[in-house]
Amino acid sequence: MKKLTADERREFILQLLKESSEPLTGSELASKTSVSRQIIVGDVSLLKARDEPIIATSQGYIYMKTQAPTNYVERTVACNHPPERTKEELNLLVDYGVTVKDVKIEHPVYGDLTASILVSNRKEVKQFMERIKETQASYLLELTNGIHLHTLRGASEKVLEEAENALREAGFLINTMD
Repeated sequence: MKKLTADERREFILQLLKESSEPLTGSELASKTSVSRQIIVGDVSLLKARDEPIIATSQGYIYMKTQAPTNYVERTVACNHPPERTKEELNLLVDYGVTVKDVKIEHPVYGDLTASILVSNRKEVKQFMERIKETQASYLLELTNGIHLHTLRGASEKVLEEAENALREAGFLINTMD
């Protein structure tokens, strides 16, 4: 492969992301473009600055293709638990057929912070948890004494209601009566 200019490389990265049905890691993109992962991080930031709908997940970068509206419904839930219960919380949700889209916290300095999670099954939860461990990254909920929000996506209101009830029974939901 001939050496690409920076603009050509960014267009190639964009093409790879658009064509991929799976997340692509920074290391994979670096290997395909013969540059460092840090260069890829910069390239993706520049693409995002051009309003390309790229999101970083624990599994890698995803190009959010615009698509026709689906039949999914979404709901936001408020939870509170220590970091060591994160895997239990995520597995409980995906076992109900729910996708956990993100986690949100309210930071005293930065305001609302949102991070993509995008887990839909136990394999993705396992990968997410392994990535946290490998990188020794902190959970956002550690900044708020365990309080956080999740955007949940499911096939129906009934599915979301069942998942929310399971969260309540497991002691994850913040009691709105407090």
